[in-house]
Amino acid sequence: MISVAEAEKMVREGAAALQSGDAQTARVAFRRVTDSGRANAQIWLLLAHASRMAGDWPEVESACDAVLTQESTNLRALVFKADARDGQGDARGASSFYRKAVQLAGTMQGLPDDLAAEVRRGAGRARAITGEFQRKLETRLSEAGFDPASRSRRFDQSLGILAGEKQVYLQQPSAYYFPELPQIQFYETEQFAWAADVEAAAGTIRAELEQALAQGSPFRPYLQSRSDRPSYDFHGLLDNPAWSTLYLWENGAATPGARERFPKTFAALEQVPMPHITTRAPSILFSLLQPGARIEPHHGMINTRLICHLPLVVPSRCGFRVGNEVREWQVGKLMIFDDTIEHEAWNDSEEDRILLIFDIWRPELDEGERGAVTAMFEAIDSA
Repeated sequence: MISVAEAEKMVREGAAALQSGDAQTARVAFRRVTDSGRANAQIWLLLAHASRMAGDWPEVESACDAVLTQESTNLRALVFKADARDGQGDARGASSFYRKAVQLAGTMQGLPDDLAAEVRRGAGRARAITGEFQRKLETRLSEAGFDPASRSRRFDQSLGILAGEKQVYLQQPSAYYFPELPQIQFYETEQFAWAADVEAAAGTIRAELEQALAQGSPFRPYLQSRSDRPSYDFHGLLDNPAWSTLYLWENGAATPGARERFPKTFAALEQVPMPHITTRAPSILFSLLQPGARIEPHHGMINTRLICHLPLVVPSRCGFRVGNEVREWQVGKLMIFDDTIEHEAWNDSEEDRILLIFDIWRPELDEGERGAVTAMFEAIDSA
């Protein structure tokens, strides 16, 4: 076995050879140290570097494996390992190591410039590999009769998740969770027999709103301070009229005068299966989002209901995201979604955006379950 002094001398010689571009001489020096059993992770990494210069991908990989056994989060070894997988024809394996390096780098501060450049290179190669994979996959799917025009929206979402372009979002209610309900971001209106009649009434509902506003019916901030509860600001929206509401039904009953001012709106909602739970539900309200306002990502309180948006005033450059899907409001077209999945909204226009919002029972709950949920909240609220 070589002495420590000899090992140090060989490392210096190998590093000098590597710096001068003589990969073969560097490899010989580093191998003698690794074969002696005196190599630490840094010396194995130097061997990987020299072997990478020489294009010896199997040796690059074995050297990187030795590094990662000792230091599992060594970024340079992860990138070199990815290069080795790529060089040996395993593009998908390479992509997984590149992505791991990119993910880890995102948690680290002050990376050396050369290492940061390696991570950026790896990220670019991972994107290229993903693109190549998607093109091949699309070709095979089309050959099998599943081109983009003929397959379902849900299947397309699964492809986005498979490619790492989208993530999985799950229900995370802040107050009450009912198990075993499907994780669906947006529901399609065709599932609800009452939806077409509500959409048909959109013009009438907007006319009633405009008449009420002309008479001075006030909107108020959606989030308001309460003296009987702690105040929690939400991205500057507490007591902020940028996100405002005009309630028709609140705290378990129609607001005073609402039925008289909005008779056709109430009539349009008569057949809608709304939950009636003490002071908690339903809520029926007009929601106004001012120009430039944004409602940051958040979760709703209970997953036994769905939220319905009926857009009435929708300028351009407004948007809405639930989970990994972004949709644009269209005037008169209902949008039905699970608000316990992370969602956000924005208005980047110069005009107000106004919706009618109400909640409905989830269709997956049977009558017995709806009754039990109602009784539970009634018991809680009467305690």
